[in-house]
Amino acid sequence: MSFLCYDGHRQEKSKDKEVLRMQGFGVFRDVVTEQTVLREMFGEPSRVVQNKSIDHLDEHCRDFIAKSPFLVIATSDEAGRCDASPRGDAPGFVHIVDDRHLVIPERPGNKRMDSLRNILANSQIGLIFLIPTLQETLRINGRACVIRDEEILEKMAVNEKRPLVGIGVKVEECYMHCAKSFMRSGLWNPETWPTKENVPNAAQILADHIKLPDLTVKEVAEGLMDSYKNRLY
Repeated sequence: MSFLCYDGHRQEKSKDKEVLRMQGFGVFRDVVTEQTVLREMFGEPSRVVQNKSIDHLDEHCRDFIAKSPFLVIATSDEAGRCDASPRGDAPGFVHIVDDRHLVIPERPGNKRMDSLRNILANSQIGLIFLIPTLQETLRINGRACVIRDEEILEKMAVNEKRPLVGIGVKVEECYMHCAKSFMRSGLWNPETWPTKENVPNAAQILADHIKLPDLTVKEVAEGLMDSYKNRLY
């Protein structure tokens, strides 16, 4: 370490690397910037992990998707700004076209269309499918598009209302994700669930974030309930 104090060139390189390390990460002081460092810390994946990914929807993936009422969609825009969005409906709501294509119905939402706008800019997509009580999840990565194929969307109609569009996904990678995160969180264990009095108040949070002087928490709560009751489909 002592020679660095007298070597101006090395010292300058060290400063440059420190500037790069700190750029854009605010309060974080020790940021990993190289994959080799991660490998030194965590080691190599096992042979099982290295070989668990497949490039199509086999019978196991199809069955998992058919029994899943909930998934999370990850997308990003052309600049790499990311978004994760939940989707849910009755089990089997995701339509499997064939062993490399599936469609997620786009139900009525808040009209921000974050996922749809991202897909138009960047087709890469990541999905995580969940089944209640099952601690393992199914992950699917691939490319997405926004579709209006009537014969497909008609199959996903609910209460005689078919979605205006769907998210079509061309599957490139499928694999099971282990249960450790669910085991640590106790997500499916009712004994760990908070009481109703201890969960955040969504209406209060929204009202505080919106900051409209003529909008009360009560009005926000009523708007949410109306949306849930009358505009699910």
